[in-house]
Amino acid sequence: MSCLMILCLNLRSTLSKKPNPRLEKMISTRERQVSDLGLMRRYEPDEDEMKQVFDKMSNNKAKIEFEDMKALLERLKVHDAAHEAKQILQTVGSNKDGSVDFGDFMAVHRKGGVWTSDIVSAFKMFDQDGDGQISAKEIKDMMGRLGEDCSLEECRRMVKEVDKNGDGLVGMDDFMAMMTRTMKLSRLPSSSTIALP
Repeated sequence: MSCLMILCLNLRSTLSKKPNPRLEKMISTRERQVSDLGLMRRYEPDEDEMKQVFDKMSNNKAKIEFEDMKALLERLKVHDAAHEAKQILQTVGSNKDGSVDFGDFMAVHRKGGVWTSDIVSAFKMFDQDGDGQISAKEIKDMMGRLGEDCSLEECRRMVKEVDKNGDGLVGMDDFMAMMTRTMKLSRLPSSSTIALP
């Protein structure tokens, strides 16, 4: 359910209505060279997966309410989760009660998409020791924060499914491939790219 984290980050970045150039500058040259990700790629999320994520975020209700969003942000250790949750819901939601229904949820993700920088941010949240790799233990820890209960053995199986070089770890390329496998790549006009130093 790491899509949940990415979409939450994406909802937060929606407040600015565009990719975060400061985040792009923070991504190291090594990461750009090793993974050849194309930092300004945008993906369109799969609607069936989006419905699963929405149901998880809303606790299987018709709307994501303030307490749902705040609880998720707190589990992700977002500073001032209450303030962030309120801003997200006010910006994204069209309902007078401050909630987000599935139509709002899809509209913001269709409009903004999922940027490569959102996926890189999620990778860095999983990579708790900052070594550029995600271990099964790091997956277990983050899944627990997201409210998903899985054993270390289940997490090892998850790693094995996406680990291309067989080292028992998930690198940036593995993570990117896993997160985008059901998403369509969006075409962007050349004027939407940001020059990196």
